[in-house]
Amino acid sequence: MADLKIYPIGTTQSRNLNRFIEVAYELNRHNENWIAPLRSELREQLNSQKNPWFEHAEAEYFLAERDGKLVGRISAHIEKLTQKTPPEQGGGVDVGMWGMFEATDQEVADALLKTAENWHRNRGIKKIVGPISLSIWEEPGLLIKGHDHPPTIMMGHQRADYRAWIEAEGHKGIKDLFTYELDITKPFPPLIQKIVASGEKNARIKIRKVNKNNFMKEARLLMDILNDAWSKNWGYVPLTDKEIEHARHNLEPIVFEDLIMVAEVDGEPAAFMMTLPDVNEKLAEFKGKLFPFNWIKMLWWLRKPRVRTMRVPLMGVRKKFQTSRIASQVAFMMIEYIRRNSVANYGASRGEIGWILDDNQGMRSIATAIHSDINRIYRIYSKNI
Repeated sequence: MADLKIYPIGTTQSRNLNRFIEVAYELNRHNENWIAPLRSELREQLNSQKNPWFEHAEAEYFLAERDGKLVGRISAHIEKLTQKTPPEQGGGVDVGMWGMFEATDQEVADALLKTAENWHRNRGIKKIVGPISLSIWEEPGLLIKGHDHPPTIMMGHQRADYRAWIEAEGHKGIKDLFTYELDITKPFPPLIQKIVASGEKNARIKIRKVNKNNFMKEARLLMDILNDAWSKNWGYVPLTDKEIEHARHNLEPIVFEDLIMVAEVDGEPAAFMMTLPDVNEKLAEFKGKLFPFNWIKMLWWLRKPRVRTMRVPLMGVRKKFQTSRIASQVAFMMIEYIRRNSVANYGASRGEIGWILDDNQGMRSIATAIHSDINRIYRIYSKNI
């Protein structure tokens, strides 16, 4: 068998980062359900000099090569904010992570996973968690259900055989993340309609759109609600101010005011729901490249996008309201208003909610109440080293 070489490439050199990125394109080029991400965005994400995530993280990228051909890749990284969270939330001072995993076969997978283990072991890490690429806010988990359809925006898609290869190396599943899909052209069940109608009669509640003209201020408000609502969730780490600004810059072109709602109770911002048009439906045409002409097509499309699917990546209700009746009222009101806007203004017919943690019974109950079904499952693994 030909010699297999695994070697580090650093996190800044453009040529090496390009080679690291191209591995995924090569290994997935025959997969009709894999959506090629934009290379320009990946180069910015992976470059430690451009991504503010690296201000509280360190990483190394490894390439696998056989007979002069690239056959795999993996990242090994330490997220310092995760290390500050308690073990029951997936953190701890001795926890590291891995991600960006691609491999042509079991031999390559074994070698890459062992290389990531050794990198962590040399830094005193006792447990590795993954795949998380690179942050919990980006593409967490390995796809174990839903290989028969493309992912929506900001969700990953990996080959089905990766699961067996990873588990063969002793990695155990510790957390599943669900996405739910539903037909949004149909009205919600009568009970939900009654809850919405009741909320509309409640003078304490106001549902408003975000103001994109002051989007940075609105982004900080949404993150403040999210920090309060999600702070005890498994895997949660707060975004820094620079990360919020970075995310705002990347998301602003695909943010539309009538798809993001804020719920106020007695004048206090109490909850929010963010929905994004599935840009992947357009990106599928571009094969990962915006230049020289695809950026014009994208800008034209973004003027008034028409999509089949809307994705709800984020939703949160402040803790002080979570056990009250008003929580369900504002949640279902926001969902209903965005459902109507998605169909009327964007031609959407399908919604996707998530990801949602397997133990988040509140959000899973909401998904069940509106008659949505699990369409994709992502699994996060852990291994003591």
